[in-house]
Amino acid sequence: MALIPSQVLRVAILLSYFSILCHYKALDMPAHQTYGGSWKFLTFIDLVIQAVFFGLCVLIDVSSLLTKGADSREQERQLKKLIGLRDWMMAVLAFPVGAFVVFTFWTLYLYDRELVYPKLLDNFIPQWLNHGMHTTVLPFIIIEMRTTHHRYPRRSWGLAAVCLFGVGYVLWTCWVHQVTGVWVYPVLERITPLARVAFFSAMTAVICIMYVLGEILNGYIWDHTHTEKVKGE
Repeated sequence: MALIPSQVLRVAILLSYFSILCHYKALDMPAHQTYGGSWKFLTFIDLVIQAVFFGLCVLIDVSSLLTKGADSREQERQLKKLIGLRDWMMAVLAFPVGAFVVFTFWTLYLYDRELVYPKLLDNFIPQWLNHGMHTTVLPFIIIEMRTTHHRYPRRSWGLAAVCLFGVGYVLWTCWVHQVTGVWVYPVLERITPLARVAFFSAMTAVICIMYVLGEILNGYIWDHTHTEKVKGE
């Protein structure tokens, strides 16, 4: 039996995201005052995705408790729709985008932090908040994957949705540059136009890889759990 019920974990994680978002929005950073505000940063978009996802998980938990024992096909149908939406969000947005943010941020940070998170930002963002945005996202989503079985869509459809998200963000980044004349991330300022195309293509490929890794990990966790249960019977 789990030491902490999964429902309690989800509420705790949701509250932590609310706290992170509130502290992040309260930061007095020049970049937040320019065109696009916080929404031009993938980190902020990811935080919103995670908060919405865990909010949906908590809503499903509450709905399940309220409808438990009730003989209503309509309530059951609505609950199944919410569960389907939750599973889709996990597969297409929460895991791949969250894992992508953690992987790319720390890879670039360790190579040369000035490319993605200039030292100047230490004057605005405390270390705990930086880790809340760029580190804890991954263990939180893995905890959710471990405690709840999520049904992934057909891989071709899932990858198409992830690619659409990736290309959409690339286009948004280019539009922000078109309007302001400044790239969202310092790394984009330092490379040639051709290198930017290669960089954007590589990042889109990476987020697709994250989708496949999430699908494989979800399958491994629940196939392994099912096997253990069968052996224990």
